[in-house]
Amino acid sequence: MRRSISLPDPSDPDTLLTQVLAALPVGVAILDPALRFRYVNAELARSTGVAPADHLGQTLDTVLPGAAPAIRPLLQRVLDSGEPLTGQLVAGESAVPGHRRQWHADYRPLRDDDGAVAGLLAVMRDVTEQREASRAAQENERQLRGILDNLPAYVGLLTPDGTVLEVNRPPLEAAGLRREDVCGRKFWETGWWRDDPQARRQIEAATQRAAQGELQRFDTELSLAGDARTAIDFTLAPLFDDQGAVTHLIPSGIDITARRAGEAALRLSEQRFRQVVENAPDGLAMVDEQGQILLVNAGIERMFLYRRDQLIGRNVMVLMPERYRAAHPALMAGFMREPSARDMAGRRELFALRSDGSEFPVEIGLNPVSSEGGMRVLATIVDVTRRKADQAELERALAEKTALLQEVHHRVKNNLQVISSLLSLQSRSASDEARRALAESQSRVKAMALIHQLLYERHDFSQVDIGLYLKRLCRLLQDTQHKHGAPVTLHLAVQHDVALDLQRAVPCGLLINELVTNAYKHAFPAGRAGRIEVQLALGPDGARLVVGDDGIGLPDDIEQGGGSLGFQLIPLLVDQLGGQLAIERGDGTRFVVTFQPDGDAS
Repeated sequence: MRRSISLPDPSDPDTLLTQVLAALPVGVAILDPALRFRYVNAELARSTGVAPADHLGQTLDTVLPGAAPAIRPLLQRVLDSGEPLTGQLVAGESAVPGHRRQWHADYRPLRDDDGAVAGLLAVMRDVTEQREASRAAQENERQLRGILDNLPAYVGLLTPDGTVLEVNRPPLEAAGLRREDVCGRKFWETGWWRDDPQARRQIEAATQRAAQGELQRFDTELSLAGDARTAIDFTLAPLFDDQGAVTHLIPSGIDITARRAGEAALRLSEQRFRQVVENAPDGLAMVDEQGQILLVNAGIERMFLYRRDQLIGRNVMVLMPERYRAAHPALMAGFMREPSARDMAGRRELFALRSDGSEFPVEIGLNPVSSEGGMRVLATIVDVTRRKADQAELERALAEKTALLQEVHHRVKNNLQVISSLLSLQSRSASDEARRALAESQSRVKAMALIHQLLYERHDFSQVDIGLYLKRLCRLLQDTQHKHGAPVTLHLAVQHDVALDLQRAVPCGLLINELVTNAYKHAFPAGRAGRIEVQLALGPDGARLVVGDDGIGLPDDIEQGGGSLGFQLIPLLVDQLGGQLAIERGDGTRFVVTFQPDGDAS
C-alpha cells in the first residue's frame, strides 16, 4: 500500500522542522496532487495576504485566483514529469484586491515511499519591491540619458589614456557614427578626425597633457557625415578624485561656426551612469543558548566554505573574526534574557570568517525559537559583499554625473560670456546699424547664459525656475536700458513658481528678452517716459506670461511675424515653447503667452 508524504504539523510548534520552516525568510508551501495546500509558512502567507490556516485544504484557484493561471501550469508540469522547476519568475494578484505580486519560485516534487509523486514543495521569494526598485532605477537612468542626449552639446568621457568610454548622441548623429564605432577606441583615432592627421596629433598630445592634470582648450574641426566639417571650441578637462589623481578626461566641444558668423551655437553634456543589482543567497544557522550550532543550510556551506558535518556541534564563534569573540558570550546572554526577533531593518552589519581565513561583510538577523530543549536562535546571514560594492559604484557614478553636469553648465555659461564679450568688442568698430544689431545679439546671448548660470548655481539640472530667471533677466535688461538713458520703469510680478526643462527654458528666455527689449525700443519714442510690466502666474489653462506697456501701441499694419527681426522671432519662440500667443491692443500693448509648465520649481 502506498503511503503519503510526511508533512510538518503546523499545530506542533515544538518540532524542529516546523520551527525552521516557520522562521525561513522565504515562502514555503506543500501541496497535494490536487493542488490543495497542505502546509504554508508565515512568510508565504504574508506575501499572499491569506492567513496560514486559511490556506490549508484549499486549492490554489480558491486561495489565489488572480495568480493561479500563471502558477498552475508550472505545478502541473512538475506533477506530470516528476522533475523540479527552479528559477521561475511568476506574477499575479494576491488575495488582496489590486495587490499584484511577483515571486522567484522553485517547485520540486515530493515522493512517497514507493517513489511516486505524492505532492509538491513550493519555495517562493517575494521580489515585488526589488523588481519595482530595479524598474525605477532603469527609468531614472533612461531619463538621465534622455536629458544628456537632448542637450545641444558635444560631450564624451575618456580614460586618462584617451580611450572613449561614453559619448552623447549629438556628435554621433552629426558624424553619422554609432556608439560602438567610437567606444573602446582612442579618441584621436575615431571618425571625427578621419580627414585631418594634424588634428589627430593635436588631440593625442592634448590627451597626454590633460592626463597630467592640465586643462586643454583650443579650436579645431570635426569631420561630419557627407564629407562636411564644422569648427568647434574644444575643451579637454581632467576629472580628479579626492586625492587629486586624474580619474577621467571630459572632452567637450561647442560648435563655433555660427559664432564666426555673428551668432553662437552651444553644445555640451555627457554622463556615465551604471547600476548593478545582485541578489546574494541567504544562509541559515540554528544555535542553542550556549551558541552551539544545531543546524545549517546549504547557503551557510557555500558562504563559509565548510561542509555541514564540520559545523554541527561547534560553537557559532567559529564563524566570527577573532575580534568579535570576546564580546560575543555577553551579547548572547543579553539576547537570551530578552529574546526578540530582529527584522532586516534592524539587522546589525558585521563581518564573518570563512574556513580559509578570509572575511566578508554580512547582515545578520536573529529570530528566537522556543523548544523543549530550551531557547534556540535561528540566525539569517546575508552576504552583502556585492551590495556594498554596488552601492559604492552607484555613489561614484552619481558623484561623477553631478560633477560632469556642473562642468557642462559652467562651461556653457562661460563660453556664452566670451561670445557676449566678442560681440561687444566687435560693436566698437561697427556702424550704428551694425552696432544695434550686435547689441541685440549680445542681449540674446546673455539671456541664454543666465539660464545655464541658474542651473549651475542651484545644482538642479533637470529644470529652470522661470520666476527666479525673470527676476534676474529683468534686472539685467533694466540696467542695460538705464545705461542708454531710457526714462522707462520696469515692474515684475511673479505670483507662482513655474518650472521648465532646458529644452523649453531657452526659447522662453529669448521670448521674454525680445518682448521687453522691443517695448523699450519701440513703445516709447523720442524719450517718452513710461512703464513696462512683466507678470507670471498659473491659471486654469497653465502658466500665463504677460509683457505689457503703456506706450504708443503697435501700428495697425503690423501682425505676428512681421516688422523687425525681434518681432519676427516672437511667434517662432512661442512655437518652440509649445505655447499660445495673444496680442491685446489699446492703451499700449500687451503680449499674453500661455504654456504648460513642467512642475513645481521649488
